Amino acid sequence: MRILFLGDVVGGAAIDLVVCRAKVLRATHQLDAIVVNAENAAAGSGLVPSQFRALTLAGIDLITLGDHALRKREIVPILESDPRICRPANLAPQCPGRNFALVTLPSGVRLAAFTVLGRTFMKPAECPIEAIDRLLQQLQPLADVVLVDLHAEATAEKQLLARHLDGKVAMALGTHTHVPTADACIMPKGTAFQTDIGMCGPHDGVLGRQTEAVMRSARTGMTEPWPLATGDMRLHGTIVEADPSTGLARSIEPFSERAP
Repeated sequence: MRILFLGDVVGGAAIDLVVCRAKVLRATHQLDAIVVNAENAAAGSGLVPSQFRALTLAGIDLITLGDHALRKREIVPILESDPRICRPANLAPQCPGRNFALVTLPSGVRLAAFTVLGRTFMKPAECPIEAIDRLLQQLQPLADVVLVDLHAEATAEKQLLARHLDGKVAMALGTHTHVPTADACIMPKGTAFQTDIGMCGPHDGVLGRQTEAVMRSARTGMTEPWPLATGDMRLHGTIVEADPSTGLARSIEPFSERAP
């Protein structure tokens, strides 16, 4: 089976692009599933219910989130009720929402996804390794193929977590830094890995934000809102071919597309 994981979707225009292209991408790349990290969807921070509905109606199978998962409180009822979306698994246990997302595809394959947050240069979170071990035990009887979203800042931390996951899941794919890396590979025990799969959204600024505002903050040291950039819309992600009989990967291919 072939799974496309799209990196951090930045802003409403990026959501519209994903919605517009989802059906075409599924047919063109012979995809069995599309998974999206949507934590930057709502003006760059969080996800709102209307965006969740737009993605799922367009055929997106699962949605992961990151450190901005709870920025929009109105998404909480969906986080608690819909199995297709999850917040990071190593947030405090008291946080609302599911630790993993799960769907049974038309083929009968059960696909799961979950996110762990890194702790280097990030806000406090529980140990991602302990969260991984706990989730894998939970998912063993429930899922045939597992995608782990490594939402972290430090490349070394993502590589460490991926090594821990090697041979245990089909794919361990990094998000959060918004810049795709050139290290896509199948690790020795069969898990597909890429340090960061990139972002979906405007690429004419700085990680999806307007260059001028970011530059002012850098020059003055003063905080100010960073509006979203608007041009050079692209989709970035990675396509992994997985074997449901083993739960491991057969191939990995970075994906990039400019808006038509």
